[in-house]
Amino acid sequence: MSEAKFVPGKVMVVAGSDSGGGAGIQADIKAIMAQGAYATTAISALTAQNTQGVQDIFDVPPAFVVSQMTSILSDIDADILKTGMLATRATIEAVAEARDRLKPKLPMIVDPVMVATSGDPLLAEDAIAALASLLVRHALIVTPNLPEASLLVGRDTDTLDDMKRAADKLMEGGAHAALIKGGHASASGNSVSDLLALQSGMHVFEQARLETTNTHGTGCTLASALSGQLANSMGREDGELDSKGHPSDATLLHATETAVAYVHRAIKAAPDIGQGHGPVWHGV
Repeated sequence: MSEAKFVPGKVMVVAGSDSGGGAGIQADIKAIMAQGAYATTAISALTAQNTQGVQDIFDVPPAFVVSQMTSILSDIDADILKTGMLATRATIEAVAEARDRLKPKLPMIVDPVMVATSGDPLLAEDAIAALASLLVRHALIVTPNLPEASLLVGRDTDTLDDMKRAADKLMEGGAHAALIKGGHASASGNSVSDLLALQSGMHVFEQARLETTNTHGTGCTLASALSGQLANSMGREDGELDSKGHPSDATLLHATETAVAYVHRAIKAAPDIGQGHGPVWHGV
């Protein structure tokens, strides 16, 4: 009897390219593969960037973003759709329409990429409302950092209580679950807290704060590691689905725990690359 072939979970990533390799599509592919899953990509924007900042952005025409998504789903298919930098309102509208038309039940991990680690804006101001109404409210899980959560819910998000209120508001708005990434909190403490809000309750993940500037791409990396974990779980017996086709809260919790621990190791192992905010090391 021949052995069963390994079948990895498949994540289709719609996001921007980071020429420096630390964030965006490049980080997504590395993080997803590190979870043992397979990544396909629909590139929404090209950036000229390095560890010191974003020097230029070229937006891919929305119709071509849809062409990439159509090509992938017509052949390779996907278990999870993960979105990252979408840059413009037109691209957000095109991605939402394509998902609804091509595979309306495809679970979405929405990473609302708005600002780079360097502080450079990555999403047009007029696109925030479209992101919230067309993608976030239909997400299996939305993964904002603190500044992004503040923009999405319209109030400051600094403390753990703020994070809980923001998560509640995102879920009231339609998201099935929310992971608020706390790395942007005040650096005065000795730990960093991420908050996962599920239908069954909230969970806080605390990690020791690492004194490093090598944090470029941590947000993309966490959301993609989570996507890879969930894609793998979709075809396993222990990755049970609820009545709406969502992974169970137990599956979401385990996937998040694994992804958070992976990113902490990746930051810890980061080499010193570049003269600014260096990338994490995805090969841990």
